[in-house]
Amino acid sequence: MQFTSPSKGSMTLEQVVTDILAYVGEDPDRPYKLLVGTDSKPFPEGTCFVRAIIIHRLGKGARYYYNKVFEARMYSLRQRIFYEASLSLELSDQLYKCLKEQGHEELTVEIHLDVGTHGETKELVREVTGMIVGSGFGARIKPDACAASTVADRYTK
Repeated sequence: MQFTSPSKGSMTLEQVVTDILAYVGEDPDRPYKLLVGTDSKPFPEGTCFVRAIIIHRLGKGARYYYNKVFEARMYSLRQRIFYEASLSLELSDQLYKCLKEQGHEELTVEIHLDVGTHGETKELVREVTGMIVGSGFGARIKPDACAASTVADRYTK
């Protein structure tokens, strides 16, 4: 799986993890949040899914990486939202395993979901967050889901 870093170009997941750990190592006394989110946009020829990884140095900026893929067109919003959540879950699991292998289990992954208590997705909030929390990860929804609703959303267009 290839990711794109706006400043470093194309990277593998292992390279992303190495870059994240180097970023944390630059200022190890600060608190960090490791965020994963997915957004999608339907097009006539298929659905674009973008997964984003963000390492947020609280109070001092962030770095992000994204992966963009096209899948068969999904007509149901429910199907798209659950697929987004499953992509984020899969990536978070891979990210956690890579961090664990490097001895950095303290960086826990928080999954940002593109659902909220207002709008079309309000009926899906409990189900989707339950799926994420039940898998052992923290979950955030809009308006606190910047990985999905800001970073990933930017690259779906």
